[in-house]
Amino acid sequence: MSMTGKTVIVTGAGKPDGIGRACADRFLQLGANVVICDLPDSDGISAAIEDYAGEQDRVSCIGADVGNPADAKTAVAEAIQKFGGIDILVNNAGVGAGSHDFMELTAKDWELSLTVNLMGQVNFCEAVIPEFLRRGSGVIVNISSLSGVGAISSIPACYTASKFAAVGLTKQLALQYAPNNIRVNAVCPGSVRTDMMRGAMELMAEQENISIDEAEALEASTIPMGRAATPVEIATSVSFLAGSDAGYLTGVALPVAGGMPPGV
Repeated sequence: MSMTGKTVIVTGAGKPDGIGRACADRFLQLGANVVICDLPDSDGISAAIEDYAGEQDRVSCIGADVGNPADAKTAVAEAIQKFGGIDILVNNAGVGAGSHDFMELTAKDWELSLTVNLMGQVNFCEAVIPEFLRRGSGVIVNISSLSGVGAISSIPACYTASKFAAVGLTKQLALQYAPNNIRVNAVCPGSVRTDMMRGAMELMAEQENISIDEAEALEASTIPMGRAATPVEIATSVSFLAGSDAGYLTGVALPVAGGMPPGV
């Protein structure tokens, strides 16, 4: 599968071991131009600028807060100016915040979860869809979660609600823009070896009064394939949905979870 000549925006792609960075690298391997977005003045965007210093002809690193509509519009405009257009948007930026106990969640937990996990995707979709309409085609892949298709024990309600919302957004946009040759799908990862998973394992270890290694083993025991995914494995699914081989798929929420059930 070649994506030579295509331009892809990936949000939340600054951290070297994250899903977003794995997506950026995957699209680069396939020949695409890649726009990496992460928080301005963050370690993530600084790391990306350094890591891709020799790829400036095919990679652009842009500081953008996905929760800020103006930042989304600016990032899209800069991408169009540099590469002449945009073909694919990967809405990857996300956060995990708050307690597993609903009554312990704060207004800040809810605000952060919804601002980043839902409105961040809304903002970039609003910024890029006019370009897709102008070009007559486009693809959006939203990163949701296995928690976006079923409630899972020990996951904060604000996270689950925001990821369900991301799936709902995906399906509604897919329905509306299918006649315009714009496909919109979601990838719903289960456990993935990222910083967010490490934080979740620390929380589980604290809640269960066990070691982090024991928490990871407990998590693995719930996965039929017996292990968490790597970010690269998620990126491969993203690139599939973004590519021509998935040209008749839209409105799909694809679990990529090693057989792990989505809960209730």
